Amino acid sequence: MSEQTLTETAAPAPGHALKYTRNNPFHATVLVNDLLTGAGSEKETRHIELSLDDGMQYTPGDAVGIIPENRRDAVDEVLAALKYTGSERVLDHYKVEIDLEEALRTRLAIGKLTRGSVTQFGKLAPGHAGLKDLVGPDNKARAEEYCWGREFVDLATDFPGVVTQPQQLFNVLSRLTPRMYSIASSQALHADNVQTTVRVVRYESHGRERQGLASGHMGDRAPVGATFPIFLHANAAFRLPEDSTTPVIMIGPGTGIAPFRAFLEERQATGQTGDNWLIFGEQRRALDFLYQDQFEAMHRDGLLARLDTAFSRDQAKKIYVQDRIAENAAELYAWLERGAYFYVCGDASRMAKDVELALLDAIAQGSNGTLEHANEYLAEMKKAKRYQRDVY
Repeated sequence: MSEQTLTETAAPAPGHALKYTRNNPFHATVLVNDLLTGAGSEKETRHIELSLDDGMQYTPGDAVGIIPENRRDAVDEVLAALKYTGSERVLDHYKVEIDLEEALRTRLAIGKLTRGSVTQFGKLAPGHAGLKDLVGPDNKARAEEYCWGREFVDLATDFPGVVTQPQQLFNVLSRLTPRMYSIASSQALHADNVQTTVRVVRYESHGRERQGLASGHMGDRAPVGATFPIFLHANAAFRLPEDSTTPVIMIGPGTGIAPFRAFLEERQATGQTGDNWLIFGEQRRALDFLYQDQFEAMHRDGLLARLDTAFSRDQAKKIYVQDRIAENAAELYAWLERGAYFYVCGDASRMAKDVELALLDAIAQGSNGTLEHANEYLAEMKKAKRYQRDVY
């Protein structure tokens, strides 16, 4: 779950003694922060290793919660737009008095603008001519269009003087929330640290340079030796089979590879004998093959019975992970008939749907059945927890 916002209360990982939580995080030290992608890649993907305190335990499939801060230059831009110094005193969500600068840096979500924030902002100036066109049920589409690619600083700049008291920002802006990243390591191999795979999001819109909140933090402000707050979050719905002889098929494009690196390290470290099949996708083999040396070594050593890749930009016709599923439909169905578990991690909006359609086609072909039969087969897999997804 790459840069996925956690909105509910985090469930600490088992054996973690409830010591460190979202509201009482551990201040981890950055042990490794390595760039995985090559020079010239369109993506910046990093491998991050963070220290753990004694007693902090996780299971492959779990996530690490990162509690980021807004970058100082973004905070300064908001203060300038609001014409505040940052030394003004406000009460945070727990009624603790702090400086406005600290509130904007550590408590309030000043990044990606939401329609809810625009609505609350509009309530501060109900007669404002420009804002009237962005609030109310009749203006939803217009408000969504305005929010696209904008942050709070744009709103404050476009409509100056609306915020008259710093405390009003706690009604306008949502709370800064942790981002959840799939764990990319097995604690059986890495007892005292947790590892994850982060794509750093950077883009330009409406004349400003932007970046992802947590990914930007880890890309620019988390060198080796730096510390920031984390907690562990259990994900009981994404687990290796209890029977260690069971085959597993893992579909992990991009940073969706993270939990499958953890699965494979766990199976390697604990001597699990079930066959493993990994299908990984990215843009270019030469630049974007994340953990290439490790996975190819696992393939040579037999831990990975199959390693298939789909590099979309290496040929004229784009090839994706779902295409590899289609090409290998007969073997994939044979694995399923042997009781294989099927896992998907990554983008929910398109990839996960395309993968499920390819899986259904493979089942229909392999069983000489209809799509209706394939849906019934997949429903039985879900019931038996043999089809698991971690998508975002």
